[in-house]
Amino acid sequence: MGPAIRVTGSMRDRFEEILTPEAIAFLTELHHRFGGRRHDRLADRMRRRFEIGNGHDPRFREDTAHIREDADWRVAGAGPGLEDRRVEITGPTDPKMTINALNSGARVWLADQEDATSPTWDNVIGGQLSLHDAIRGELTHTGPDGREYRVTAERTPTIVMRPRGWHLSERHIDFTDRTGRTISASGSLIDFGLYFFHNAQSLIDAGRGPYFYLAKLESSEEARLWNDVFSFSEEYLRLPHGTIRATVLIETLPAAFEMDEILYELRDHCAGLNAGRWDYIFSIIKNYRGRGARFVLPDRSEVTMTVPFMRAYTELLVKTCHKRGAYAIGGMSAFIPNRRDPEVTERALEKVAADKRREAADGFDGTWVAHPDLIPAAQAEFDAVLGDRPHQLDRQRDDVEVTAAQLLDLRIGRPITEKGVRENVSVAIRYIEAWLRGQGAVAIDGLMEDAATAEISRSQVWQWINQDRRTAEGDLITVEYIERRIGEMLAQTPRTPSDRFDDAADVFREVALQPEFPAFLTLPAYSRFLVETA
Repeated sequence: MGPAIRVTGSMRDRFEEILTPEAIAFLTELHHRFGGRRHDRLADRMRRRFEIGNGHDPRFREDTAHIREDADWRVAGAGPGLEDRRVEITGPTDPKMTINALNSGARVWLADQEDATSPTWDNVIGGQLSLHDAIRGELTHTGPDGREYRVTAERTPTIVMRPRGWHLSERHIDFTDRTGRTISASGSLIDFGLYFFHNAQSLIDAGRGPYFYLAKLESSEEARLWNDVFSFSEEYLRLPHGTIRATVLIETLPAAFEMDEILYELRDHCAGLNAGRWDYIFSIIKNYRGRGARFVLPDRSEVTMTVPFMRAYTELLVKTCHKRGAYAIGGMSAFIPNRRDPEVTERALEKVAADKRREAADGFDGTWVAHPDLIPAAQAEFDAVLGDRPHQLDRQRDDVEVTAAQLLDLRIGRPITEKGVRENVSVAIRYIEAWLRGQGAVAIDGLMEDAATAEISRSQVWQWINQDRRTAEGDLITVEYIERRIGEMLAQTPRTPSDRFDDAADVFREVALQPEFPAFLTLPAYSRFLVETA
């Protein structure tokens, strides 16, 4: 018996337009050829995390020094429609948010099937339908209030789709290999495969192309796997080699030590790197959570882009990108405006402008925002530096020299406060509650929260407990201390019969208060609550 893909999720309206026999055949080939290598790379991650936890700090690899020292190679660079990326808007792929993004005026839209999307079966395939219709100019949406949404912009952003990371499975689709073993499909290969198969030619015909953001990579070997997926997929659809363009998020600590190597492995398909700041902070906490007080970070709000280890990481990213002809894309400031509160909006605009001013001055070629109202502020800062130029690749940043010690210097000199603990508990539970209801990007207390920021909140709580930290007010942070904060938070939260706060608090307890530390909070939460059962 040959390899096979079987859809176990229920077939909703129009799902058959995405899950066609031809698309299923393509997904089967992707899993047959690359599924085993995916599992090998995930095993590598576990070994590396174990090594770091046992005192072996990451370092620049000796076996790949020749790649870093060779000054001659370059990446493919921007594809059609990616030449100017000064402002990119991020967001989930439901119909309303898709239309809002396409009308936003940004140069690029990160169509996010990853951290800004709760991976319900409806969202996974519904997002593919939104993108399918949008690319063909056919997307409309009617809200619950009867309001009609349509794409009205003359020039819409170039779409760069972000599939789920290698670690995530799709439990509504099974893959059976040649030996008869059946496992859940790869979320990465499902998201990439369906989008590429249905839309690559239409995107090319529109003068753009099939472009992707690659999330959570931890090594150049993982980048090589993606590159091989791309090369096979182009051949499968008889597209020229190099048609696909990928931008890699450098959002894990191990990847920060392999930026050159990641670019090299993807060089025929690579457009640039992005400084994925929130997941990067989470990765540092995750890898160093048991290494002692020296590696404990203070309140989440104190871990800014100007602390030394974050400066080192972003400076190295710009230098590495520009040396290789790759775009360096800045991260997302979490501050968002509130159209009903002018003071909140003014503060958000000031903070976003300062953040983008620093990125533009550092040499970044573009940046992210999470809300359309932030685009003018972000664009103004990049316009001031770029002018009519589409990028600043000529800024080689030869002044930058970053050492391994600088990347690992986590000293900030600020305390953990009771307010910081309460905010972490509140944000994590409120975000998880929304995620369980199918929302992956949530405005909470003036910030746009997604899975990455929730991961920081819960992992800090875990680390503070297990490293016997005290608040500035003198309280020892224990499981009992956090349980009191959970109880207070739930007591103060308005409740409805349909809310998921009790489930969210249980998930938080599982990922923040237990002795074992789950690598991602989404893994147990997905298995327990988002998988449909027959």
